Amino acid sequence: MAERTDLGLPRSGLSERELEIIELVATGLTNQEIALKLMISKRTVDNHVSNIFTKTGAKNRVGLVNWAMDNGKICRDGFNCCNLPGQER
Repeated sequence: MAERTDLGLPRSGLSERELEIIELVATGLTNQEIALKLMISKRTVDNHVSNIFTKTGAKNRVGLVNWAMDNGKICRDGFNCCNLPGQER
């Protein structure tokens, strides 16, 4: 059984930077656009996204966004926001 966080969510071992990239992927940005926004190289973003796919088991960006919503990592249009730590209602 997978290790779980205090909120009962699966612990994925994602870094803060990887979580930031997931949020940007969820907004529809390309890897190049993410690189420009974060002022890092596209290759670095490519590596982060690849590592995120490995850690989450996602096979593509749609699967990653679904995983992030299911695991309370992102909030989209008021959906799933109650799962996010530190979010005020």
